[in-house]
Amino acid sequence: MDESETGRVEGEVKRVVEQAKELQDSTAAFIAKISGEEQSVRQRAAALDSSIRRLRSSIRSLLEHKLLDQKLFDKLDEELLRARFIITDGEASSFLPSKAQVGFLRMFLGPIDVRASKKDIQLKVKEEYNSYRDKTALLFLVFPSTLLMLRSWFWNGCLPAFPVQLYQAWLLFLYTGLALRENILRANGSDIRPWWIYHHYCAMVMALVSLTWDIKGQPNCAQKQRGVQLFLQWAIMQGVAMLLQNRYQRQRLYTRIALGKAKRMDVVWGETAGVDGQLWLLCPVLFIMQGFEAYVGMLLLKTAIAGVVSEWQVMFCGMLLVLMAVGNFVNTVQTLMTKSRFKAKMKKSKSKQELN
Repeated sequence: MDESETGRVEGEVKRVVEQAKELQDSTAAFIAKISGEEQSVRQRAAALDSSIRRLRSSIRSLLEHKLLDQKLFDKLDEELLRARFIITDGEASSFLPSKAQVGFLRMFLGPIDVRASKKDIQLKVKEEYNSYRDKTALLFLVFPSTLLMLRSWFWNGCLPAFPVQLYQAWLLFLYTGLALRENILRANGSDIRPWWIYHHYCAMVMALVSLTWDIKGQPNCAQKQRGVQLFLQWAIMQGVAMLLQNRYQRQRLYTRIALGKAKRMDVVWGETAGVDGQLWLLCPVLFIMQGFEAYVGMLLLKTAIAGVVSEWQVMFCGMLLVLMAVGNFVNTVQTLMTKSRFKAKMKKSKSKQELN
C-alpha cells in the first residue's frame, strides 16, 4: 500500500472517530432535553391525577352532607371517571406515578422498573400474557388427562412417582410464570384482582411442597393415591374452566374496551367479564370446581389425620387447597355482587333517561 492510500485510510478513520464523538454528544444532549420534558409531563400527570381524586372525594362528601343532588353527583362523577379513563388508558398512563414494586418481582428480577414507557409495549405485554394463558390452558387439560389414562391403561391403577413429580414441577413453572406476568401487568395499570396473584403464590408453594411428597405405591396403591387421583381430576376441571374463560370472556372484554367500559390493559380472570348467558354457563363450572377443590383438600387432611399417609406434605397441601377454595369462592361471590350492583345502577340510569 503506497503513502497516498495510507493517508486516505487514516483520514477516513479520523473522520469516523469524529463522527462517533459528534453522535455521542448529540445523543446526550437529546436525552437531556427529553428527560427535562418528561419530568415536566410527569409532574402534570401526577397533579391532574391528584386533582381528579380530590374532586371525587369532594363531591362524595357533598352528597353525604345533602349539599349535592344525586343526579348532579352521578353526572359529575361520570365526567371525572371519564377524565381519569383518558389519562389511565392513553399514552399519558406511562407518566403517572408508578406503584411500589412488590417483593415478589424484586426477588426474581431485582430492583428494576418493569413499567413500560410506551402504551404499545404495555399492550404487547398483555398479549403475551394472554398467549401464555392460552397455551397453558391446553396443557392444564392434557397433562393430568394423560396421567390418568396411562394409570388406567399401562400402570395397573398405580401412578409412578416420577411422572407425578414432573407434573408438579411443571405446575411450579406455570404458576411462577403467571405470578410474574400478573405483577408486571399490575405495574402497568391492569385491573387484576390481588387475590388471583395471591392464589398463584399459594399454588406455587403447594407445587414446591408436593415435589418433596413421597408418592406411595403398592400395597393398597388405590387408597394411598386417592388424593393424587382427585387432584388430577380437579386439574382437568381447572383446564376446562380456563378454556371457557379464554373462549367466552375475552371477546366480551374486547367489546367492553370498545364501549369505553374497560381499559385496554384489563385482562380476563376468574369471572370478571361475561354476559348473562356466559355467566350461566361459567359460574356453575367455577362453583363446582371450587367445591371439588375444597373436597380434595379435606380428603388430604382426612388421609393425613387417619394415618393412611403420614407425611406432613399431605396435611400442608390439604390446608392450602381448602384455603384457595374458600378464597376463590369469596372473590367469585364479591365479583358477581359488584356486577349485579353495576347492572342495577345502569338500569336505574337508563330508566331516568327514558323518563326525561
